[in-house]
Amino acid sequence: MSQQPAWIDFHFDVMCPWAYQASKWIREVRAQTGLEIRWKFFSLEEINRAEGKKHPWERPWSYGWSLLRIGAWLRRRAMDDLDRFYAAAGRALHEEGRKVHLPEGAKAVIAELGFDPQLVDDALADPTTHDEVRADHEAAVARGGFGVPTLVFPDGTALFGPVITPAPTGAAALRLWDLTLGWCEFPHLYELRRPKTAADFAHIEAQFAPYYQARDWPTIQNPAP
Repeated sequence: MSQQPAWIDFHFDVMCPWAYQASKWIREVRAQTGLEIRWKFFSLEEINRAEGKKHPWERPWSYGWSLLRIGAWLRRRAMDDLDRFYAAAGRALHEEGRKVHLPEGAKAVIAELGFDPQLVDDALADPTTHDEVRADHEAAVARGGFGVPTLVFPDGTALFGPVITPAPTGAAALRLWDLTLGWCEFPHLYELRRPKTAADFAHIEAQFAPYYQARDWPTIQNPAP
């Protein structure tokens, strides 16, 4: 892919700290290039679900899934409403260590955005928000998606990543975008990975400290297929 795309689909789960960093980066790219970001959903709860456990749509409240259902409700109003919600909920969880994955935390974020907190109950009362999240999730999985962030380009190319922290800004953000577009030029380039040292793990732990403080679940890291 040699030319700049007009848009990308960005699949995310609010719960993922890596996707949040990538979302900050892609917003920086948007600010400098005019790229259109089409926010799409992906459920880590579903992709990592153990056999015999309930699907997230079978529970009255499921941490990441329920936040995505709220996002689906907002996206019906405007993509910008979902954009603002993901930015605010991600900041609250991953930078401020707040438990947005609980109903009261989600309602607090909604209120801070100037929306009626009743919106949360309305989104959860509407079974079609399940359908909307599942449709996005299954579309990503059909392309080979296994986690977030997953980027899908207009020509159908799908990439997992970038997996980076902190999110680059300014000229560095555009340089990473150029590298990402360069990767798209090689359809059978599947993986290029930097091994993590003890210093890298210490860096990640420091970067994600608010998230570790707020989460109420263990981290599951499945190897890339």
